[in-house]
Amino acid sequence: MSGQDFSQRPYLVRAMHEWMTDSGKTPHLVVDAKAAGVRVPLEYVEDGRIVLNCSYSATSNLVMGNEEIEFGARFGGTPHLISVPIDAVMGIYAKESGEGMLFAEEREDSSAEPLAAGPDTNDGSDDGSNPPEPPPSGSPGRSHLRVIK
Repeated sequence: MSGQDFSQRPYLVRAMHEWMTDSGKTPHLVVDAKAAGVRVPLEYVEDGRIVLNCSYSATSNLVMGNEEIEFGARFGGTPHLISVPIDAVMGIYAKESGEGMLFAEEREDSSAEPLAAGPDTNDGSDDGSNPPEPPPSGSPGRSHLRVIK
């Protein structure tokens, strides 16, 4: 590999999003709303995190790049431009089953852990009466994933 180090996170997020979409499930991102460069409606942030429905039906112009995820979405009937640096993505999970991944903070031996079943969250509808809730922090037990070098 060249001298440039590539994060696995954007590739894993896109792969999980595609798998969830193809499986008929609703992908949700867990985002560190306090991270630099995050643009989300602050009234839906809880404990410094926000859960975003990133399904194609709940977003417009979804772009999942290597550096940033951007899309338009409605919260409480009001349109917002959402912008999330990829390093602010804490995890992605399927609303219906809780299957997904949590990401460790970026470090030399980055890894991802399976996500425990997440709670029911905002379905992307315009009512906005219930703000989204993030899944529990951490999963029960140890991950079966290992870093292989």
